[in-house]
Amino acid sequence: MFKKLMIGALVAVLAAINGLSAIPVLAAPTAEVQSPTTGETAGLLYMFQEEKMARDVYDALYVLWGQPTFQNIALSEQVHLDAFKTLLVRYGIPDPGTAAGIFTDPTLQTLYTDLMATGSLSLMDALKVGATIEEVDITDLQSRLTQTTNADIQMVYNNLMRGSYSHLRSFVTVLKRLTDEVYHPKYLSADLYQSILTSSAGKGQAKVTSAFTTRAGQGYNASTCVPANPMSIISDNGMGYRGSRH
Repeated sequence: MFKKLMIGALVAVLAAINGLSAIPVLAAPTAEVQSPTTGETAGLLYMFQEEKMARDVYDALYVLWGQPTFQNIALSEQVHLDAFKTLLVRYGIPDPGTAAGIFTDPTLQTLYTDLMATGSLSLMDALKVGATIEEVDITDLQSRLTQTTNADIQMVYNNLMRGSYSHLRSFVTVLKRLTDEVYHPKYLSADLYQSILTSSAGKGQAKVTSAFTTRAGQGYNASTCVPANPMSIISDNGMGYRGSRH
């Protein structure tokens, strides 16, 4: 009951701040909330670390290259992390918090090291690294979705996958604009990749309800394509992202 009241209060406060009507992204928990299975718990912990890996890489590449795309999407990845933290708290799963660039999962630790090495070579390579991370995120979210029947977890996975579609488009667009380089997908099928690139607000691949909106006064700007409150679903052109300044 305490969790239910706290989540409801948070949604109400954030809605008032934004001056918008918020709908909870996660249904308020009841006394009958089921504990996640071992597989669901493992999936949440892995995806939490993967979102952290993306944020840490983008933070580091922004410092290195000064390209706003990395800063904007790093802010978005922090919101993704917040959404996962909401689930971890709800289900009593310990937060595997670690310092920037440090991961408990050896696969993600190796991936972080490799991606940073590549992204440090040039801005072109760094933007390709961003696109690669979003491809990996999409494929992993798709896989994890097949491993859960929990509505809360499914909703978060779907919302974050939609965010990754937007991030992928951003990296590919900026790469082309700044370097005239065309990105070729490494993990997604050609059909899915093209569907993501050509989709527009409310159309295209995987229509899901967005959990994102702008967040005035807290570093989330309507023109920077950065989402906000992970606790609410705010209608925003059907995409959850506004503007195209990356």
